Amino acid sequence: MSKYLRETSNYDKRPVLPGSNDEGSCWKGWENIIEQLKVACSALDRKKIIVTVECYPGLYQDEILQALENGLSPGQTRLSADAMKPSEQIDQLVYPDITDDEIFGYLSRLHIQDFFDLDKLAQMREAILETNEGVILLYGTGASLLGDADILVYADMPRWEGQLRFRRNEVSNLGVENRTLKGSLQYKRAFFVDWRVCDRLKQHLIEKWDYVLDTVIRDVPKMATGKAVREAFSQAVTRPFRVVPFFDPGPWGGQWMKEVCDLDRSETNFAWCFDCVPEENSLLLRFGDTNFEIPAINLVFFEPEKLLGSAVYARFGKEFPIRFDFLDTIGGGNLSLQVHPTTEYIQEHFGMHYTQEESYYMLDAEDDAFVYLGLKQGVEPEKMIDELRKSQTSGTFDAEQYVGKYPVKKHDHILIPPGTVHCSGTNGMVLEISATPYIFTFKLWDWGRMGLDGKPRPINIERGKHVINWEQTPEVTKKELINVVEKLAEGEGWLEERTGLHQREFIETRRHWFTNTVLHDTRGNLNVLNLVEGREALVESPSKAFEPFLVHYAETFIIPAHVGAYSITPSGETKGRKCATLKAFVRTQP
Repeated sequence: MSKYLRETSNYDKRPVLPGSNDEGSCWKGWENIIEQLKVACSALDRKKIIVTVECYPGLYQDEILQALENGLSPGQTRLSADAMKPSEQIDQLVYPDITDDEIFGYLSRLHIQDFFDLDKLAQMREAILETNEGVILLYGTGASLLGDADILVYADMPRWEGQLRFRRNEVSNLGVENRTLKGSLQYKRAFFVDWRVCDRLKQHLIEKWDYVLDTVIRDVPKMATGKAVREAFSQAVTRPFRVVPFFDPGPWGGQWMKEVCDLDRSETNFAWCFDCVPEENSLLLRFGDTNFEIPAINLVFFEPEKLLGSAVYARFGKEFPIRFDFLDTIGGGNLSLQVHPTTEYIQEHFGMHYTQEESYYMLDAEDDAFVYLGLKQGVEPEKMIDELRKSQTSGTFDAEQYVGKYPVKKHDHILIPPGTVHCSGTNGMVLEISATPYIFTFKLWDWGRMGLDGKPRPINIERGKHVINWEQTPEVTKKELINVVEKLAEGEGWLEERTGLHQREFIETRRHWFTNTVLHDTRGNLNVLNLVEGREALVESPSKAFEPFLVHYAETFIIPAHVGAYSITPSGETKGRKCATLKAFVRTQP
């Protein structure tokens, strides 16, 4: 057995949320999907029927269109792309948001209507209105603008899968044909523009969906009724649940997750796991005997207040502000030396209203594990920045001359407020707890290595120098950032500790050690937890409001604000043994 794995892996890589047991709410395969759409058309008993298929970015749109046309044999098909502005105009339209920067842009305020030629759109709408009979198929991103749908199908796509398709040069950005563009640039454009634009449209349409199309697995399309999906969302906010984790390699990646999460051993490494990043992750909804995959952010859009709680919803809107992910350097290398922007900087330069405030919770660590954190005493800003600039040509930088280096062990909690220079070193397994705008990292030094594409990763010294907290000396670091643990309460078989985060950060974390049942209460506030010690634990409702929910070691799980009281108890082989959870929530009071 691997030295990283104490027991056989029981980490669930494909957690499922219960949906409907009704077999008539979901269909698998194009033949069954087409048959259901024909039944729906027949039920309308009209001469003219408009079937609109609204498409989220990242789909294999040509393949889906071909299947629909072959099956439905529409009298006419109208493509939204034919009413859009020319690609050159769209490039000009989005340029102020995507800029020339290789990584960063500005969160777009555009709407889907801005991508359309209004004259072409009006002509197409008029032609559709003048058609008196037959099935008319309206298809593509923005297809819902072409006419009033009799049947609205929403073809969705989780962002994690969209990113993989960008990397493989398989799909294009919104309104243009650019699939041969570097994948990271496509991702950047999607992050700042496409997803923002299409999410605004999605939120407007979600109540109107007649059907939802899942084509994540290319050869196994699935379609569920919009009603069943919305009911599953409403049920989800009454109980604990998990999103589907997404694992990704990296130039510094390690070997721990391969063993503990039971991943493909033939892969070189796994660096990341997005274990709770609803903007990126998906949900698996169970309809009959079918698992239906859909972006997790849809739940945030549909049930924001019950999921987040009134105070968090009022502050963040339809955004999920807490992110849990894994960073695996065990058997790997150092992360890049980096810094995150302050709230003031991110508001001014990127249009975000909050920044990436984070912490490292050490899920595991080798004896030589360490973190770089804060600065050495007496560091001269100009000298450090000058040396960082020189490193881009020299290929060397003496990090330990300028940055604090501290040993870490399992269950240490390292706080990283904005402006703190930091980096997880080799041989650490980090549960990263942070706010969600994770793209905003200013790399200062990447140890002279290449990315997975064989090219240097972008460095952002000129941005970083404006946000570094030069007062983060060793005295401050040791006092404010490393294991700032405060005992809060204890009872028979349990202990509650506050472990962070920093006063500059809006997330609060609580660790519970327990051998018996621990009572929790959301108090109307979103809770996100990870089982950081113990093989498994059972989450239950004191009032039996939801079915008992089993979680395993290292799994992140969400407790919606609406749940209220819940308990966590060691389960199975873990009964009588010490367990621990780390819980995060948004501070809503001073």
